[in-house]
Parts: sequence; structure tokens; C-alpha cells
Amino acid sequence: MKSLDQLLTESPARIDAAPDLEALASLESELVGKKSIIASTRRGLGQLPQEERPVVGARLHEVQGRLQKLLESRRTVLERLAEDRLLEQDRVDVTLEGIKPPIGMHHVLTQTVDEIVDIFTGLGYKVASGPEVELAWYNFDALNTPPTHPSRLESDTLYVDYGEPSDEMLLRTHTSPMQARYMEQNEPPVYIVVPGRTFRADALDPTHSPVFYQIEGLAVDENITFGDLKGTLAHFAREFFGADQKIRLLPHFFPFTEPSAEMHVSCFACDGSGCRVCSGSGWIELMGCGMVDPNVFDAVGYDHEKLSGFAFGMGAERLAMVRHGINHIKHFYENDVRVLRQFT
Repeated sequence: MKSLDQLLTESPARIDAAPDLEALASLESELVGKKSIIASTRRGLGQLPQEERPVVGARLHEVQGRLQKLLESRRTVLERLAEDRLLEQDRVDVTLEGIKPPIGMHHVLTQTVDEIVDIFTGLGYKVASGPEVELAWYNFDALNTPPTHPSRLESDTLYVDYGEPSDEMLLRTHTSPMQARYMEQNEPPVYIVVPGRTFRADALDPTHSPVFYQIEGLAVDENITFGDLKGTLAHFAREFFGADQKIRLLPHFFPFTEPSAEMHVSCFACDGSGCRVCSGSGWIELMGCGMVDPNVFDAVGYDHEKLSGFAFGMGAERLAMVRHGINHIKHFYENDVRVLRQFT
């Protein structure tokens, strides 16, 4: 009985002092385990006189129960402390900036085409598209280009299938065939822009590529004049290059427009005073344009006496090179990330 009383007196302080679960488990084995005073006392109950057994047994049960409660209470505290330490070690500061994966971007040509298209859709134009493998009739004949025109030679055009001149299949040399295709299928008025790839038998040099992007524009309605063409292109130049840009239209020739012109824009880099970008002229050539030839209207069944219109075509690479100071068209197609990431 003295040993049990002494055990109950000394144990609470030892239990409270256990620093961790491992130490507590060792102390539990010592206090109530197989080799403890409680276990040895229980084994010795049979050797006691009959009248002492109930008293010692009751005291033994009481001491063991109190020790178990103290051990469980300490175990709960230590488990909570252990969990807190684990949470602290695994703590993540959610206010810290995370690791950002690299984000892709649109190619500079895609950016340029999208911006050009946005300018014209803002004016009410629709976006149209057509096949890259085209009939010679749409690529040439419907656009008032005669069979003897030098652009129809194999030195300029990439043919896919030969046959009768108008039935030959080729890789379109411009996006202008969509003028005829769209007007065939739609009644006037017509206001469209046509972005897309075009193909020519050109050798690669700083300003030419056998594959390039072109944006065609077409407006057909009653009473459209050359002044409407100039005003539309002036608006485009100001939106694309800046509000102070001026344009000039110089006489030129295209089979499907009459009169035809080349559009130049005042150099955005030097304000027209002359620099490397504009080769000292103060002007930059951007596109061809003109009033739709009546023969084109006749080819698609439009009344050229009642309708008039204008068309223009520009190269996306040309515009991107001028705007960003890129000196070789190959940079658009080599996919060198050192070049492309400059246009995020």
C-alpha cells in the first residue's frame, strides 16, 4: 500500500514533465506496464491474506485509473503540440508570389494581322476567307488579268494542276480572288477584309518570301469615290502608325483597279524629315489600291453602271517590318524565341 501511495504521489509531476510522446510512452510502460509496481502488486494479490485482498485490490484499481487519466491527458496535450509543430513546419505563406510558368504569346505577324483587321472591322467591315489553292479563273481572269499577263508565268506563280487557262489550279498569289468569290455569293453593298497566306515563286531575300501574309480590302456600294478610298486609308494609317501620319497616293497600275495607286505614309520614325527607315525620302510605301475595274463587276454579275467600289491590298510582313524596324523577312519564320519574345 505504501508503494502504491508513493507511486501516486510522485507520478503526476513526472507525467507533466514528459517532453514528447516517445518519452511519455516510455514512462507509461514504467508506471502501468508489465514490469511496473502496479503489475507486480496485482500478481502478488493471491499471496495476501483473504481479508486484505479486497482493500489492496480496490486501492490498486484506484491508483491505476488515476495514472491512466493523467497519462491520457498528457498524451492529448503532446499530440496537439506535435501537430502544431508539424503544421508550422509545413506552413505556406499564401501572400508570397508563386512561381509563374512561362506564358506563350501571339506571333508578331498574328498581332499585326489582328490589329489591321480590328481597325477595319471597327469601320463596319466583315472578315472573309477563302481557299489557298485557287482556280486561275478567280486568281486572274475574274480580276481582269489576261492570259498573256506576265504574272501568270511559272516564274511568278506556283501551279498545282495544269489544264485550260481558266481551270488551272494554283497557290493563290494574293488574297484578291476573294473579291470575285465574295461578290458572286453576296449582294451589294460589300465591305470586307480578307487576311490570309499567299504564295509566289520568289527567292528569299530581305523583303521577299515565297510565302507571305496579305490583307485584302474591298468596298462596293453606290456612289463610292476615290475620295472614300483615300479617307479610309488615311484613317488606317493614323490608327496603325499614329495620329499625325499623312498619306499620299501615287499613280500605278493593277489589272483589277482603274485608276490604281500606290499608297505611301509619312515616316513615323522621322516625321517626314528623312531617316534610315524611309531611306531618306520621308515616305514609306505600304500598299497598292484603286477603284474596282468595271470588268471585275461584269465578271461577277454586278451592274457597273450602278455600283462603284475600291480595293486595296497590303502585306503584313511589310507593315510589321516598317513598324518594328525588322531588317529581314526571315525573322518572322525562323521561330527564334530571342526574336519573338521581343513582341510580347
